[in-house]
Amino acid sequence: MTKKTFKSGDAKITAYLDAPDWQDMPTAALGEFSCKTVEDGQQVVEKSIQFIREHGKDQVIGPMSGDTWHSYRFITETDGSAPFLLEPTNRPHDVDIFTKVGFEKISGYFSARVPLDQTAKDVPTPTTDFTIEGWDGVNPEALFEQVFELSVEAFSKNAFYKPISKEDFLAMYMPIVPMIKKDLIFFARRPDGSLAGFLFGIPNYAEGPNAKTVILKTYASLEKGAGRHLARAFHTAALASGYEMAIHALIHDDNLSGLRSASEGAQIFRRYSLFGLKLNG
Repeated sequence: MTKKTFKSGDAKITAYLDAPDWQDMPTAALGEFSCKTVEDGQQVVEKSIQFIREHGKDQVIGPMSGDTWHSYRFITETDGSAPFLLEPTNRPHDVDIFTKVGFEKISGYFSARVPLDQTAKDVPTPTTDFTIEGWDGVNPEALFEQVFELSVEAFSKNAFYKPISKEDFLAMYMPIVPMIKKDLIFFARRPDGSLAGFLFGIPNYAEGPNAKTVILKTYASLEKGAGRHLARAFHTAALASGYEMAIHALIHDDNLSGLRSASEGAQIFRRYSLFGLKLNG
């Protein structure tokens, strides 16, 4: 058994025994946590921790639905604005429950927003190492196969990284194909045609069908400077398409993209945390 879901009253949580390593040690994870009352929430958390102990794991991270390819992190600070598309959500007392049983913050993230007419003013230094091109809108499965291959290489050294199969990756992303706009997806390609980076943007459909905000959801690059060129192409295209605001979503506090976001004048409106618990510490 690699995972088990626990319920108590209106609360539930899933324990994953095969989670990403934390500090180079085997780790379990707790995900899909929800509760209306603190009492029921604490009961399912404690039950799941006991289950993890019984299966020989000494440390737990959460919230995380098995790995970072799926939902993870709690909101820990917010300006109260509505959730954006694909953003993790939680009740404020969820964090209190985790910390009450001993979890501590082990990693921090943020989302920031910026008016598009303030972005893309700093022109990146021209380069011959790669060129930026948009997606032609054809063959979305091939698009996400390319995104998968580069993501695996670019993210493999990140904290809490865990491999995923191409089949599982496509199963996650193909259902959102009807929502994507080809004008918000960009590639950086080397002179030989190989992929050096990608940027995936999507309208914030949480605002409705006529969204005025666009989300810089994910980007990855293998060449220095590719991220800046991709971001400029994205912001320029989004502004030209009539969007008014950009969200730089779910950035790790220590990521270079956070500095780029700040340099463009983006203002942080949400912070998130991943928590860890050492059972024998």
